[in-house]
Amino acid sequence: MQITVDMTLCESHGQCVFAAPEIFSFDDDDRLVHEASPPDALLDKAEKAAAVCPVRAVTVSPASSPASSPAAS
Repeated sequence: MQITVDMTLCESHGQCVFAAPEIFSFDDDDRLVHEASPPDALLDKAEKAAAVCPVRAVTVSPASSPASSPAAS
């Protein structure tokens, strides 16, 4: 899976951190950081984190496989 955070929308409410601390956290300057490609075993938590974001800044999408990318052709 691929996690994307639109930092222009993110207001650092932290709901994603509470929902999926394995994926999201704050750095020392209180900026959101996240694992862009977490293990698929965390899919439920990632989707919950996206759902609880009050500004909908978090997007969860399937990982693109190298075979399906245009460069692989």
